Amino acid sequence: MRLRGRKGILEEIEAQPELIVLNPADYRGKWAQRFGNDKPIHVELGMGKGKFIGDLSMRNPDINYIGIDMYDELVRRAAEKARRFREGAEGATLANLQLVRFNIEQIEQVFADGEIERIYLNFSDPWPKTKHIGRRLSHAGFVTKYIKMLNAEGTIHMKTDSKLLFEFSLNSFADLGLRLRNISLDLHAAGIREDLVLTEYETKFIERGMPIYRCEVVIGANALQRAVVKP
Repeated sequence: MRLRGRKGILEEIEAQPELIVLNPADYRGKWAQRFGNDKPIHVELGMGKGKFIGDLSMRNPDINYIGIDMYDELVRRAAEKARRFREGAEGATLANLQLVRFNIEQIEQVFADGEIERIYLNFSDPWPKTKHIGRRLSHAGFVTKYIKMLNAEGTIHMKTDSKLLFEFSLNSFADLGLRLRNISLDLHAAGIREDLVLTEYETKFIERGMPIYRCEVVIGANALQRAVVKP
């Protein structure tokens, strides 16, 4: 993916240090200090233009959110969108949102063991060629990193329009012995799920009549205990 943005993008994101983090490895194990509280931390890996993570942070002020992408232009757009959404919204602040520019391939450099509660993988690049399988964000090489980062309440929430990626992901999670729940092969078949926040891509795919695949992966010990179906 190559993005062409206007001149001055780097300077623009550098001018927003309260919202945008360009040196996230410095906060490894210290994100609670960055937010100034001990609220749960939810992270979107590959946030795109930031609609999803921005909406969530407005809906849920008791949760801290971090959106990560490697492109300056997407980080800039996400920041612009977050500020615009809050204009005129009573009591809306940016206190529970951080936007990070970083390459997810080294995500273990950003979060310490047990530091976050939830990971969102929304419409990640499916990398359809066999030689690129290891780049898929649901590949075991990535998932084993996520497992370490997640705490006792930890879960992964995944959505995609790619059947290939979804089937691969289900197998990847199963091969690691992880518990799955809320698996859907057509998330909005009965109507748009108003209880869930949509991404930009998701809205477009729904309008085209394309199915959205979704699942949740239960990682943390406490989350697993609650997920067990009792007789």
